[in-house]
Amino acid sequence: MNKSNKILLLFAHPSQRKSSVNVPIFKKAKELDFVTAVDLYAEYPRFNIDISKEQQRVKEHQVIIFQFPFYWYSTPSILKEWQDLVLEWGWAYGATGNALREKTFMCAITTGAKEDAYNHDGLNHYTIRELLQPLRQTARLTQMHYLPPFMLFSSLKAKDEQRLTPHLQQWQNLLLKLHQGAFDVNRFNGVNIINPLIDAMATPNSEGKS
Repeated sequence: MNKSNKILLLFAHPSQRKSSVNVPIFKKAKELDFVTAVDLYAEYPRFNIDISKEQQRVKEHQVIIFQFPFYWYSTPSILKEWQDLVLEWGWAYGATGNALREKTFMCAITTGAKEDAYNHDGLNHYTIRELLQPLRQTARLTQMHYLPPFMLFSSLKAKDEQRLTPHLQQWQNLLLKLHQGAFDVNRFNGVNIINPLIDAMATPNSEGKS
């Protein structure tokens, strides 16, 4: 990854008034001047996505992040709509579709279930890595580098259990490192989530803070 990467954060939450963690995560990202933080439901309440505008946003950023609660093992509907309309053949993929080539893609996700629910013996029977295969394949098809997701499990209890504040601190640290190109994307093969590896990456300096 290059130094001084600009980050495009696409936030999708259909019920923000009930959100105790996703809204703070989104607001924390908005504090950083190298992050373009977009609330898709606020910007497109009728799902009339401006394809040209969104494609221009993608062109201007080196890192693309989807932020969303993990509803029914997938993204909220507007984020799927964004993918369906914006990632056009001939632009995002296909013989002449190179607009996302060499960019970096990842997800910032919250779940209601605990981490141990996402394994072959758990409640959901599949790992997060397995359940996110469609997004991983999207990154592959569009020639982006894929990073494992940044996860907050059991998110409904995170605030009461005093896990939200350290999560926000780690989130800001992750964004700073993505901005400064501290990640070797090739070292994450086979990794389920990125959280445990963030602090092991090179520590960025204070440049780029808002």
